[in-house]
Amino acid sequence: MTTTPSPTVRRSRAGLAEQLSELGVARGGVLMVHASMRAVGPVGGGVRAVVGALRDALGGRGTLVVPSFTPENSDTSPQYLDRVRGLTDREREVLRARMPSFDPATTAAPSMGLLSETVRLTEGAVRSGHPQTSFTALGPLAGDLMAGHRPDCHLGEDSPLARLHEVRAHVLLLGTGFDTCTAFHLGEYRMPSPPRRRYRCVVESGGRRQWWEYEDVALDDGDFAALGAEFARTDGGARVRSGPVGSSTSRLFRLDAAADFAARRLPSLRAGDRVG
Repeated sequence: MTTTPSPTVRRSRAGLAEQLSELGVARGGVLMVHASMRAVGPVGGGVRAVVGALRDALGGRGTLVVPSFTPENSDTSPQYLDRVRGLTDREREVLRARMPSFDPATTAAPSMGLLSETVRLTEGAVRSGHPQTSFTALGPLAGDLMAGHRPDCHLGEDSPLARLHEVRAHVLLLGTGFDTCTAFHLGEYRMPSPPRRRYRCVVESGGRRQWWEYEDVALDDGDFAALGAEFARTDGGARVRSGPVGSSTSRLFRLDAAADFAARRLPSLRAGDRVG
């Protein structure tokens, strides 16, 4: 017996915008998006249509934000350590010598996914200046939200995350899980005496490429999936709205609620009080 596969449904920009509005994306709001285009599925017009649908749902007064992180220009990032595993000391030195310095105007963020890169390359986009954890925004609040990202503060009080908290932005996990929820990192900074570590990356200074080392909070997303599952259960799940966008199941929630929950819950979670 043979079976005929069901036809692939190709979504439209207008259809996605309607689903986003039904999920709760509000016109005139500020929205930070983490996206999996594979989960969203086929869309007429591709990733540009998905960006268009997000902007349609937000309207002309809304602002779209995405992470544009660049762990590729660091030799202390997990991505780099994976990349050099098994290489000789000489091979590592050759690789480090070829790593380009960060330029907010041109440096790609391939590990952030196709939607984030499309937003970064869109005319009118504004990018923050951190050499490892920059963000990109489109919309009337883009300049204000991206300003003042201190280079020794990844995701704390002197980063766009704190500005997004102030304006009560929403987070959309577009086909992704809570393990990608950057908002929880702001909660790490707001824990009592969070652990710190050294970071190093390639920057441009005075027209010259150089390595720069600095200290910041030790970021750890290893428990974010469990933290997010608990967050989604609080208030009977009322804080997190879930629904279809394209072929994905997506989640929408307030960034300040997620960051504040993380700040309260992470100390005990990391002390061994695991969620059940």
